[in-house]
Amino acid sequence: MRLPAGIRESLVHDYAAVEAMLDKLQHGHLHIAAFGRVSTGKSSLLNALIGEEKFTVSPLHGETRQSAMAPWSEIEAGGVFLIDTPGLDEAGGEDREALAKEVANRSDLVIFVLDGDITESECQALKTLLEQGRPVIVALNKRDLYTQDELDVLLQSVREKTAGVVQSSDVLAVAAQPRPQTVVEIDDTGNETVTSRERDVDIGQLKVRLWDIFEAEGKTLAALNASLFAADLSDQVGKRILNARRELGDKMVRTYCIAKGIAVAFNPVPVADLFAAAFIDVGMVMHLSRVYDLPISKNEAGSLIRVIVAEAAALMGTVWALHFLSSALKVGTLGLSTILTAGAQGAIAYYSTYVVGQVAAEYLAEGKSWGEGGPKRVVQEILDSLDKETVLRDARREIRARLGMSTASG
Repeated sequence: MRLPAGIRESLVHDYAAVEAMLDKLQHGHLHIAAFGRVSTGKSSLLNALIGEEKFTVSPLHGETRQSAMAPWSEIEAGGVFLIDTPGLDEAGGEDREALAKEVANRSDLVIFVLDGDITESECQALKTLLEQGRPVIVALNKRDLYTQDELDVLLQSVREKTAGVVQSSDVLAVAAQPRPQTVVEIDDTGNETVTSRERDVDIGQLKVRLWDIFEAEGKTLAALNASLFAADLSDQVGKRILNARRELGDKMVRTYCIAKGIAVAFNPVPVADLFAAAFIDVGMVMHLSRVYDLPISKNEAGSLIRVIVAEAAALMGTVWALHFLSSALKVGTLGLSTILTAGAQGAIAYYSTYVVGQVAAEYLAEGKSWGEGGPKRVVQEILDSLDKETVLRDARREIRARLGMSTASG
């Protein structure tokens, strides 16, 4: 497939991601990503699973600025890698949020970490992840901060708000980095002694659930994720290429619009106006077809233009009538009113070519197909999307500027 200039360079990151995915499949690795808002304890939870301080933990918000990965070195977890991601919803952290979503989308399983009742934005992020087809476990972290009654209420609330998208058994409470317990001792004389006692990490339920998933689905998770990733990447690349072609095509169409507007404005003979317009539109459509890598012949371009013009004429008869009225006015005054009418007629010519170009681009973007509803629907949608007055005003301004420059130079 031939790509527009510059597109290959923009796909370097995607090619690297494909290579990483292939390497992961070849070695049978599984990737688990921790995902959630800032300061919910994602890094602490991964450290607790690994059993050592592999990921940076800080009391400061947004300490994790880039994704990080470490192997889960327990014997049973060979080939399993844990991935820490930047936190969501941090002010000024849009790039980190995008990175977190990308890492989560390319992981085989996601641990969605909360530190309280789930918010609306967290629910939306959770649904987005699940729509990608990844298994998700919701871990309510910092359970040590709540009494048992409070914890029961929180878990019930999270399960109710995620009902239908996450199984109740996949909403678990954990304590990845429990705070020390304060102990107050009073001796026989009434004196108090305050000490602190470290509490054990509480992630047993989460580990059991992860092992259950590995045992039941471990061999298929990576393959499933690879297929989802490939389909998603294909869609993204296709959209990026199409957008690049649309952008390139739009610039090209505007160039032809200016050329047609100038040609029509300069020529006081109406028949020649029409021939010039037809010639320019055919050339534009042929050029546009090459941008979309669907080249068409001169005859095909002419047929396509006739279809577009017929539909547009029926929908915007007043505009097309103005074109012919302006052309007739030139002849009726033997060309003396050319300077007065050239800008207006050129603007109409510019607009008509812009409509033809936009409709033709949509036809080509759909693989040389009008889709349901036929050409009338496409033309109607293009006309509805355009601000006619703005296009005509811009066209008149540019054409008059060109005419002024030409007159001055002549």
